[in-house]
Amino acid sequence: MHQHAPRADERGITTAEYAVGTAAGAGLAGLLYKMLTGGFGDKLLKTLFDHVLGLLGIG
Repeated sequence: MHQHAPRADERGITTAEYAVGTAAGAGLAGLLYKMLTGGFGDKLLKTLFDHVLGLLGIG
């Protein structure tokens, strides 16, 4: 495989892609935090815990 050196106008593309990915990840983390620290998170975790216990035959 032959790779060419990036042109001068393509060098910042990778940095921009990392910036967009980092911003998206931070936004998703914030959304998950808000969901899991509210009433929805408590109900979700209890449901998941009960389901796992049911699968194990304990609950």
